[in-house]
Amino acid sequence: MNDVTLIRVFVRDAANPRSGNPVPLVADARGMSDAAMQAVAAQYGHESAFVLPSETGGKSDSNWRLRFFVPQHEMEMCGHATVGTLWALRQWGQWTEPTARIETLSGVVLARWDDAAQRVWISQPEVQTEILSASASARVTAQLGLPPNAYPTVNASTSRVKTLVELPSVATLDGLTPDFGTMESLCASISSTGLYPYAFGGETSDDLQIVHARQFPKSSGYPEDAATGIAAAALWGYLARGNGDAASIAVWQGDTMGSPSEILVAPRHSEQGEPAGCWLSGNVAWSHQ
Repeated sequence: MNDVTLIRVFVRDAANPRSGNPVPLVADARGMSDAAMQAVAAQYGHESAFVLPSETGGKSDSNWRLRFFVPQHEMEMCGHATVGTLWALRQWGQWTEPTARIETLSGVVLARWDDAAQRVWISQPEVQTEILSASASARVTAQLGLPPNAYPTVNASTSRVKTLVELPSVATLDGLTPDFGTMESLCASISSTGLYPYAFGGETSDDLQIVHARQFPKSSGYPEDAATGIAAAALWGYLARGNGDAASIAVWQGDTMGSPSEILVAPRHSEQGEPAGCWLSGNVAWSHQ
């Protein structure tokens, strides 16, 4: 049986049943076809995760292989679905080691279990960035309902390209009026998989800088995403570029959807102490919807 379990990832408000981003999870997807996996995503309307045996095998190699689908297509990587899947495997006693290696279409993801916080941290590589041309920037800002070229735009990627747009205030962010009918063609024209406008806020109770964000995907089958781990990783990488002592941040997303989320992003270093991308984490809970 390829049973589906529902979890919510990057939960900010445990008392709110809509907090975080839902993940339909199939803990044993052996025997499922691509069409069957995509049908699960279409049925639930969310990024869905499917656990399969490692293709390399052996204790020294990967522990599992994960596949991810949204209603319209397969994704190479999904940050919140990876965090949520590993958390669930931990709760079920299927992952008992302090670390794990996960195969995805975008490459191997490293994971570690934070026993004190009861959280999963997953790795993302160093960011790749490209500042958009003035004409492309004008189209992006106009698409969001802003004056053309009002704010700088940049493509950034750790797994998939997201277009970052820094806004002057959270009120401006919350008041955006995107043209969803042209979202796919606009993103295709700038080689992006979604727009990720953001604005700086205050600090969390443990002194992390809060960055508010919204994510409008290119063609996932829904207009807005409640929490986007790989976009948060790309944002952190862009903000931290050239800063070897970059601090952790908390990305708050989903507020305008009634699904408040919190994505924790922390610097990651190699065994030699050199910057090596970042770690993603957040709270996970069983969904009762």
